[in-house]
Amino acid sequence: MDKLILLGRTCFAIALIGFGVENVRFSEFLPGRAPAWPESIPGGLAWAYLTGTVFAGIGIAILSGKKARATAILAGLLIFLWAFLRLLPVVAADVFLSPAWTQAGKTLAYSGGAFAVAATLPTLEGRQGAPLLKFLNLSDAFITLGRICLGLFLIIAGIQHFLYTAFVATLIPGWFPGDAVFWTYFAGVALVAGGIGLFIPQTARQAALLSGMMIFCSGSCTYGGRSWG
Repeated sequence: MDKLILLGRTCFAIALIGFGVENVRFSEFLPGRAPAWPESIPGGLAWAYLTGTVFAGIGIAILSGKKARATAILAGLLIFLWAFLRLLPVVAADVFLSPAWTQAGKTLAYSGGAFAVAATLPTLEGRQGAPLLKFLNLSDAFITLGRICLGLFLIIAGIQHFLYTAFVATLIPGWFPGDAVFWTYFAGVALVAGGIGLFIPQTARQAALLSGMMIFCSGSCTYGGRSWG
């Protein structure tokens, strides 16, 4: 098996487990940060605990390889239906490329990523020709969906680095060498380039690898610096 595929799948599974724990800890649905549960409708706490348990279970299933493909698809559908669709009215009512677009982009990345992860897992067995089984066993289509969803998010985030430069610059730790505005612009260009690269099959693998390394390193510097500061 490709070691990068295994690494990506493992990181995604760990992230789902983290989301599950956070759902329970903060009593709300956190993947993609969908609008808050309506106060007029009872059951918000139960929904947070239920989805938290489900996401943690899905992450464990992916790590263990048991029922992994079906549960990864479940994660993708759940995030898309509950977070992305609920964010659409918020995005439509806000200004173009507002912070609400960031949340919608994240839900696309999480949802598409879940389908892409599912495509790397063993296919399901059952009655050949069954429409549901055909859908669950899609491979290239799921990977393409993941590439497009992640690519869109990277492009949105990259452009926002230029629209909200002052805010993004505050996210760069003070100990990081160089000018924060320069690194804000640099990251913006890199994110847009990575997103475009994901749309092109010939460059998708390289774009995904470089974008993943950049996001991991920048996240480690940002949050690691804050935790020690």
